[in-house]
Amino acid sequence: MELAAKLDEYGKPAWIAVLVLSFIIFWPIGLALLFYMIWSGRMGCSKHGGPGRWFNMDSKGGRRSHRGKNPQHTSGNVAFDEYRTETIRRLEEEQKDFQDYLEQLRMAKDKAEFDQFMADRKRRNDETKAPEGEIIDHE
Repeated sequence: MELAAKLDEYGKPAWIAVLVLSFIIFWPIGLALLFYMIWSGRMGCSKHGGPGRWFNMDSKGGRRSHRGKNPQHTSGNVAFDEYRTETIRRLEEEQKDFQDYLEQLRMAKDKAEFDQFMADRKRRNDETKAPEGEIIDHE
């Protein structure tokens, strides 16, 4: 298909633009184009081998390397690889600490809300048990 080859030259944004226009013009064409894009792997479905055909392309359409994305690959510089590994480990540790902190905040908020609920409930029960004419002081 010449049209598909031409759109491939421009990359994923061109396919998205054509898809949107086809839905605007006549939705069945848009739907057919969407199915074609999924089937051909142009949508980046995982069953077609990863994040998509344009994931590792530079602005000129050529392939580029993403060595840093996969920990099995090295940059060739041992000092940098050690620094990267240590930084990633430190960031993961900080993320875990922060998630623990957020969990503590959630628990404290839940406890405060529950304590407030129980206090309000006790106050309402005390008010309903008080005999008529008796004034209850809420301080």
